[in-house]
Amino acid sequence: MGRLLRIAGDVLGGLGLLVCLVAGVARLTGHYQVLSYEAMTLFTAGLGLMVAACLVKLQQLLLS
Repeated sequence: MGRLLRIAGDVLGGLGLLVCLVAGVARLTGHYQVLSYEAMTLFTAGLGLMVAACLVKLQQLLLS
């Protein structure tokens, strides 16, 4: 169970970081839309994924 939580936390964190980077680069280059979504919406979604990763990692620490 702990290993599964560690992998899930890593995947969620990496995916959140990737989404935030894509949104940030899009805004810096002057594009406000990324795949029909606003860049700030994608940034918020990436932030939510990173918060979920932190919660999963915290749960992993509490179980071990």
